[in-house]
Amino acid sequence: MIKQYKLRFYNFRLVFFLLLLSGFGIHLVGIASSDLQSKQLLGVVMGVVLMVILSLMDYSWIMNFQWIMYFFNIFMLLAVRLFGDSANGAARWIDLGFIRFQPTELAKIIIIVFFAKFFMDHEEDLNTFRTIIQAAALLIVPLFLIYTQPDMKNTITVAILFCVLIYIAGLSYKIIGGAFLIAIPLVIVFLSIVVQPDQKLIKDYQRNRIMSFLYPENEEYSDDIEQQNNSMTAIASGELIGKRLSGKDTGTSVNEGNFVAENQTDFIFAVAGEEYGFIGCTAIILLLLMITLECIRMSLRAKDLAGKIICCGVGTIVAIQGTINIMVATGMGPNTGTPLPFVSYGLTSLVSMFIGMGFVLNVGLQSSAYNKELQKKNIYKKEEYL
Repeated sequence: MIKQYKLRFYNFRLVFFLLLLSGFGIHLVGIASSDLQSKQLLGVVMGVVLMVILSLMDYSWIMNFQWIMYFFNIFMLLAVRLFGDSANGAARWIDLGFIRFQPTELAKIIIIVFFAKFFMDHEEDLNTFRTIIQAAALLIVPLFLIYTQPDMKNTITVAILFCVLIYIAGLSYKIIGGAFLIAIPLVIVFLSIVVQPDQKLIKDYQRNRIMSFLYPENEEYSDDIEQQNNSMTAIASGELIGKRLSGKDTGTSVNEGNFVAENQTDFIFAVAGEEYGFIGCTAIILLLLMITLECIRMSLRAKDLAGKIICCGVGTIVAIQGTINIMVATGMGPNTGTPLPFVSYGLTSLVSMFIGMGFVLNVGLQSSAYNKELQKKNIYKKEEYL
C-alpha cells in the first residue's frame, strides 16, 4: 500500500508548478470575490494534503479496487440524478450539509484510473472487437448519467478523455482512422440538427450558446454573447502588464463593475487579463503547459502501461479544460462553464485535480529508473546471502 521511496525520484518541479498556479488562483479568486478567497485557500490545502498522501500510495495497489471505484462512480452520478441540487436548470451537485459536492469532477479521475487498469489487463487483445465494445459499454453508463444532468461540456470532455486513453493504450491506427471517418459525418449531422429552432437533442440554453457563437451579430442571442464580449473587453483593457501592476485607476474595472458574471469561476481568465495583462495571461498558459508536459514526461518514465495512461489522462484533463476555459474567455469558443484548472473557484474541481496529480506523482516515484535501482539492490542482497 505505502512504500518507502527515494526522495530524489519525487517530482518537486511539478509540485512547484501546481503550488504556483494554485497560489495565483487564490489571489485571483480574492480579487473576483473576496468572501470566497478563504474557501479557495482551504480547497488548495485539502488538495495538497490528499495529493501528498496519494503520491505515497502504490497506484498498482489502488487499481485492485477498480470495480469498487467504478460502481461507486455510478452510485455518485445516480445520486445526482435522484437527489441532486439544481442550479441554472441543471442538477449537478449533491448537498452534504457542510459542502456542495459535484461528483462529475471526481468521476473523471475515477474513469482514468479504472480504464488504466482495464486497458493494462487487455493489453494483448486491445484491438479486438470484443475488447473495444466492452470498453465502450463500460463508458456509456457514466457518460449517459453525466449527459442527463444535463452537462454537455463534461460529456464532451469525458468522451475526448476516453479517446486519448484508448489511443495511449495502443489502439490500432486503422481503427482510429475508421472511427474518424464515422465521427466526422456524425458531428456534421449533429450540428445541422441543433441549429434548428425545434430540435430536441440539447436544451434550449445549450443551443443558444452555440448559436451566439456561430451568429454573434444576431440580436436574438445578444444576452448569451454579452458575457464573452465583456470578458474580452476586460482582457484587452489590461494591455501588457495590467491595471494592478501599472497602478491605473480600477474604478472603471469591468470585473469589479460586475459586467462579467461568474468571474470567479468560468471567466477567471478575464480577471487575470484585466489585473495583470498579457504577462498574467501568459504566465497562466505557461504554467498549464508546464504541468501538462510534466505529466507527459512522467508517463514516459512509467513502469507499466497503467501508469502511462494515468499520467496522460490527468494531463489531458488539464489541457482540455484549460484550453476550453481560455477559448471561452477570449471569444474563440461557445460559453461552456468549464473551470480553469487550479485557478477557478470550485472546491470539488480543485481537490479532484490534486487527487489526479497525486496519482501522477506516485507513477513518477515508481519510474523505470527506480525499479532498476531496486532490482540491483535485490541482486546484491541475494549475492550477500549466498
